[in-house]
Amino acid sequence: MAQTKSAASKSAPATSATQTVRIAYIDPQSGPFAGVGANLLKHFQFSADLVNAQQLAGPGVKFEMAAFDNKASPQETLTALKQVIDQGIRYVVQGQGSGAALALIDAIDKHNERNPNQAIVFLNYAAVDPDLTNSKCSFWHFRFDANTDMKMEALTTYIKDRSEVKNVFLINQNYSHGQQVSRVAKELLARKRPDVKVVGDDLHPLGQVRDFAPYIAKMKAANADTVITGNWGPDLALLVRAAREAGLNANFYTYYAGVIGTPTAVGPAGENRMHMISYWHPNITGYPGEQIYLDFKKRFNEEFYTVA
Repeated sequence: MAQTKSAASKSAPATSATQTVRIAYIDPQSGPFAGVGANLLKHFQFSADLVNAQQLAGPGVKFEMAAFDNKASPQETLTALKQVIDQGIRYVVQGQGSGAALALIDAIDKHNERNPNQAIVFLNYAAVDPDLTNSKCSFWHFRFDANTDMKMEALTTYIKDRSEVKNVFLINQNYSHGQQVSRVAKELLARKRPDVKVVGDDLHPLGQVRDFAPYIAKMKAANADTVITGNWGPDLALLVRAAREAGLNANFYTYYAGVIGTPTAVGPAGENRMHMISYWHPNITGYPGEQIYLDFKKRFNEEFYTVA
């Protein structure tokens, strides 16, 4: 009888409990950037469902997203991180705002130094301040997006061969990313197109401007033919809407024209005027990830645009 039991136990298939890996999503779900935050949360939930369905992490491993609202604020980000730590979550994704990312890097470094057995990994999908991987470089931080300098290098390489670019107006959000866009744009334009004039360089409060008409009036008064901006979310959508309504005859060179809300704000007026430096956009044919885009749009009736 003992032999029979032993043989049966050897032939029985091994069973393993499902391992659930929770990932904290710390980005805005309220306030002016809530629309962007909600859309990108769906990006992650959709991707997690795809990975789980195909068992890409192996049998029995399941990914689960947990959302935490940071209201696009570095201070609220730290409050959210404390909740993440209290819940024992070991992976954090964030991307909307380099100010929040800088706060996370500092706090996570300190936490991991004090608690090496509960270390947290920060996965940054879109916070692009160069300092994040230079002066603020952290072993625990992984960025999947090209930084501000890299994107501006590509953008200005394109601009240098555009003879119609003569008078450039810079407008950016007044926080680390926007300040870096302004800095590197002036540096690279001076090197690649010294004939180009920077006729304006404005920084505005992040997520607080409701009417960009005064900024557009300054662009028209400066005879700007080109606008360069790192704005995103409503700060870009409202900017281009004001430009359209005022009849500003200028080309826009952007980082984030594809982000939810902006294509609608631009409309047909953006044809051949709105430019974006990006890895991908839906009009590229033969893209291997096209089915992901189509499935996402079918499920949520929203655009899938972040592939970093």
